[in-house]
Amino acid sequence: MPNRLYYGDNLQVLREHIADESIDLIYLDPPFNSKQDYNVLFKSPTGQRSEAQIEAFKDSWSWESEETQREYNDLLHCPNVRVVEVVEAFHRFLDGSDMMAYLVMMANRLVELHRVLKPTGSLYLHCDPTASHYVKVTLDAVFGPEHFRNEVVWKRTSAHNRLKRYGPVHDTLLFYTKGATWTWNEQRVPYDEEYVEAFYHHADAATGRRYMLADITSARPGGRYLWNGQAPPGKRYWGYAEETLRDLEAQGRLVYSRTGLPRLKKYLDEQPGVSLQSVWTDVPPISSQAAERLGYPTQKPLALLERILNASSNHGDVVLDPFCGCGTAVHAAQKLGRRWLGIDITHLAITLIETRLRNAFGAEAQFEVVGTPKDIGGATDLAARDKYQFQWWACSLVGAQPYQGHKKGADGGIDGKIFFHDGEENAKQIIVSVKGGEHVSVTMVRELIATVEREKASLGFFVTLTPPTRPMLQEAASAGFYESPFHGAYPKIQILTVGGLLDGTERPEYTDMSKGGMTFKRAQREQPRAGRQRTLGIGNEPVEEE
Repeated sequence: MPNRLYYGDNLQVLREHIADESIDLIYLDPPFNSKQDYNVLFKSPTGQRSEAQIEAFKDSWSWESEETQREYNDLLHCPNVRVVEVVEAFHRFLDGSDMMAYLVMMANRLVELHRVLKPTGSLYLHCDPTASHYVKVTLDAVFGPEHFRNEVVWKRTSAHNRLKRYGPVHDTLLFYTKGATWTWNEQRVPYDEEYVEAFYHHADAATGRRYMLADITSARPGGRYLWNGQAPPGKRYWGYAEETLRDLEAQGRLVYSRTGLPRLKKYLDEQPGVSLQSVWTDVPPISSQAAERLGYPTQKPLALLERILNASSNHGDVVLDPFCGCGTAVHAAQKLGRRWLGIDITHLAITLIETRLRNAFGAEAQFEVVGTPKDIGGATDLAARDKYQFQWWACSLVGAQPYQGHKKGADGGIDGKIFFHDGEENAKQIIVSVKGGEHVSVTMVRELIATVEREKASLGFFVTLTPPTRPMLQEAASAGFYESPFHGAYPKIQILTVGGLLDGTERPEYTDMSKGGMTFKRAQREQPRAGRQRTLGIGNEPVEEE
């Protein structure tokens, strides 16, 4: 199975593209029904955080929508009777609320995720207290309560001051398996400082290595011999064979008490650490200044996803993230040698993930993008279905960041911007105007010229689905040229067709873009796979339920 990014509604993608029992591990970080709007933050032309932003998604749901009613009807015909009963119980309790609409959305997708999961597969659902209690009941209905494994608490932020309540500082990961046998690699973490101070309080004089003294006797019948004239005390036995004790003696690993009883030096740096528990406080959130931060709302730390993948998948397994956002799960999968599938409903997210993977892995990141327009027919269909998704996608064709005013429709004639440097300290900008309708006119070109002048921009790109008329081309030519001090002259207003950009017969003309282009924050470069250590946990085989 090749790595793939799918653009589209994940319910439709799951039903049409993902086969039964084909996925080893699912991680999903769905919207939380928080009643908020979330924006992507772009970096500035100098690489610093910028105030430029665009709405990524709205985390709110409506019971009255036609889509919700259609999905609710689908659920009532679900072959899993438990799911139908739970959804109907929610309906009686929540009535026609927005929370009910959210749960209908989640239940439909969880049914499909259960279908595509292998019998030995696992699912981690990332949520917060907004709806986690309802989601857990839904998961019990879909997977069966007997397949619930853990509720993991992740401390996602530092302390908050809240009036008359405790500070909300954690998210929850609900861990389910499809069956009674599942992939599990034990993960360990270092001992905490208090434990180390209490038990590893000895240190070698020569090396400084910390150690504890451990009992070498055992209650299990076995070694009952004299060691240095000393028998095991009481009814105990030596826990090691006599030959092993001779080796430990030769290594200087035995320490004798005043009574002559040997004890074993256990060095701290040789211990595997403590088994990972269900409260995770050692994975810090992504701060506003973190190198990992890409400006996407709700972005999760890469270390969090690496831990989940290491625990519940093996090298070559298939990982699916159906709400992949800025692509942290697929980044972790690529880094750890897993195959992966990601799904998102916005072109903005798909473009961000493509950029992230190319920046982090270069040619090593081999994947297909499914669902984005590949020809003029696909572009026309997208423009008819969703004006704003078409604009975002068309901006990506020329390497522009999408632009949005304070609200949709208030963009001042600007659909995208490109920042570039041309031998000067201050960045220059290119204004992008996208037209997806059947009719374009010379007036639209004049409006772009006026916008370029108003914004003091260097160039303007007019990206159109419909071929331009002769008067439009003449009007663009009348705007003259941008004169680069180092790279020559470029038409100030350039008309580019979607068809030409897709088939490679047209491309924008302007100066070197090495410091400009799509201004998502650049992901850090990962080492080539040959230089990366494979960090799986202890063991790599499915385990039986205890």
